[in-house]
Amino acid sequence: MASLRDIRKRIKSVKSTRQITRAVKMVAAAKLRRAQDAIIAARPYASTLDKMIAEVMSRAEGGNVAHPLLARREVKKIEVLVLTSDRGLAGGFNSNVNRRALKFLTESGSKYEVTITTIGRKGGDFFRARGFKMRKDYPGMMNKVTYQGAADVADELANRFLKGEIDAVYLANNEFVSAISQRINFSQLLPFEAAAPSAAGAAKTDYIYEPNPQAVLDQLVPQALKIKIFRALLDSVASEHGARMTAMENATKNAGEMIGKLTLFYNRTRQAAITKELMEIVSGAEALK
Repeated sequence: MASLRDIRKRIKSVKSTRQITRAVKMVAAAKLRRAQDAIIAARPYASTLDKMIAEVMSRAEGGNVAHPLLARREVKKIEVLVLTSDRGLAGGFNSNVNRRALKFLTESGSKYEVTITTIGRKGGDFFRARGFKMRKDYPGMMNKVTYQGAADVADELANRFLKGEIDAVYLANNEFVSAISQRINFSQLLPFEAAAPSAAGAAKTDYIYEPNPQAVLDQLVPQALKIKIFRALLDSVASEHGARMTAMENATKNAGEMIGKLTLFYNRTRQAAITKELMEIVSGAEALK
C-alpha cells in the first residue's frame, strides 16, 4: 500500500503537470487567434484565383489556351506532400494525417512509383520509422509560415512535373474548420485542377484579356499553385493550434479529476493510519490494566 508521502508526491506531480498543460493551452489559444485570422483572409483570394483560371479557359476561343501544369498524362510516378507539425502535444493532429497518407501509399505502392516530401518533423519521423524513403524534408517551415516558403515548394514540385520526373502530386494536410474541429484533406495538386467556371457570370459579362488569354493563364496557374500550398500551410498551422488547445484543455481537466481522486485517497489513507494508531494505543492501555 502506498505511503502518505508517496501519495503527497504524486499529488504534487499531477499539480505541476496541470500547470504545464494549462500554460500550453493558453499559448495555443493566443496563437490560434492569429492563425485563424490568417487562414480566413487567404481563403477568398485562393478561391477567386481558381475561378479566374476556369473562366479564362472556358472563354478561350477554339480551346487553344492551355498550360503545362494542367496537362494530364499517364500516371506512373506520384509524389505525396504531407504537412504535419514539428511538435507534439496536439492530440491526433499528426497521427490522423500520417495515417491517411500511409493508407494511400500502401494502396498505391504496388501500382505506381511513389515518393514522399514532408513539411514538419512529425511526418518525416513517422515515415522514416516505417521504412519509407523520403525524397525531401522541409524542417522548421511550420514555425514561421511565409508565402516565399510556400512558393519555393510549389516551384520545385512544378519543375519536377514539367520535367516528367513525376506525373501527379497529392497533398495531405489538416484543414481548419473551427477551434475544436479539423478535417483531413487529401487532394490533387498536380495536374492543377481549377474550380468550375460560373455559368451565371459567363452569361452576363464578357472580358477582354491583355495581352491575351494565354499570357493571363501562364501567369495565373503557377500563382494559384503557390497560393494553394500557402493556404494549406496556414490551414495546418491553425489546425495544429486548435488541436493542441483542445488536447491541453482535456489534459488539464483530467489532471484536476486525478488530483481530486488522489486527495480523497490520501485523506482515507491518513484516516485509516490515525485509526490504527488509536486502536494500538487503546489496546496497549487495556493490556496494562
